[in-house]
Amino acid sequence: MNKRIHIAVLAAGLLIGGLLQSTRVDAMASYTAKVYTSSLIVRSEPAAGASVVGSLKSGTTVTVTDEQHGWMEIRSGSVSGWVAGYYLKKTTGTAAASLSSAKTTSGSSSATVTADSLRIRGGPGIGYQVVGSLKAQDTVTVLQREDGWARIRTTGGEVGWVSAQYIASGSASTGSSKASSVSSTSFSSSGRISGKLIVIDPGHGGSDPGMLGTTYNTMEKDLTLQTAFYVRDYLIARGARVQMTRTSDQKPTLARRVQIAATLNADAFVSIHYNSSPKNVSGTLTFFYSESDDLRLARAIETRLGQGIGLKSNGLSYGNYHILRENTLPATLVELGFLSNPYDEAIVRTSAYQKKAAKAIAEGLADYFKK
Repeated sequence: MNKRIHIAVLAAGLLIGGLLQSTRVDAMASYTAKVYTSSLIVRSEPAAGASVVGSLKSGTTVTVTDEQHGWMEIRSGSVSGWVAGYYLKKTTGTAAASLSSAKTTSGSSSATVTADSLRIRGGPGIGYQVVGSLKAQDTVTVLQREDGWARIRTTGGEVGWVSAQYIASGSASTGSSKASSVSSTSFSSSGRISGKLIVIDPGHGGSDPGMLGTTYNTMEKDLTLQTAFYVRDYLIARGARVQMTRTSDQKPTLARRVQIAATLNADAFVSIHYNSSPKNVSGTLTFFYSESDDLRLARAIETRLGQGIGLKSNGLSYGNYHILRENTLPATLVELGFLSNPYDEAIVRTSAYQKKAAKAIAEGLADYFKK
């Protein structure tokens, strides 16, 4: 009798263990993402010092199965391991959903080029080869949309991919109308930010890593670039036009960053950074130079950051920085957390925090243009 009870208890334990294991697997459902850097190193463990097991090219699609402190466990063909999450961008909710998502965004619609010059690439990403170009007011047929890129056909029959932010869509002739309804809702609720040209400046880059995290060795240049991509996406959803000073691991000079904004005659400039200090400090800080438009822009963004993104706001501060001092248009510099603080560094590495910060910046810009 005791033996039967023991067997029954053991069986129940195995059943419960199996259910718990199943729950864990379900909770970590995989999803697909794309690589957004020229070469992404794959490591054996989620750490910068772990051994290298491979690399992935820009535009490569991967399956993400786990996340730890900003590192993503991925699988792509024969390559599997851990990569820095800043260089991945989620394409769908789950891997299985990618096919249905692709179908809903297929079909054709007309669109007009809004940029002075627009490059046509061989695939949906800046890592793909340039195969042609378009000029302002050229008309194209949009065949497919994917993660901020549009597959188009020119009037001459050339097919390729362009950045979707630089084309204005007409009425869809086939396919799903979901995207256009979301877009029109964003435009109608965006106030006067619609059509404004915003320059987003991801700080540092290339040989300049910026600040280094004291706990996880996080590089500021990686965080600023990923956060800038999120800001770009939120602004485009509101109908704004966006120009980034860098879109990969490059290092434009400070003068070049300012020049980009001046040449385009942009409406606002936002430089994104992460902070460091020998003191035990935490939170965000928003800088301005001039007390006219700079201060008003900085205050609008700081107000949104202060409404709750996961770290407290330390308010506004005067900053005699080249990127602000030499700018002829309204400009601000935001520090989105201290990499010298273990608490801050653990939070800012997550995509959830970066998205909240990016949304707050976009909303602050919208508030600025309403006044």
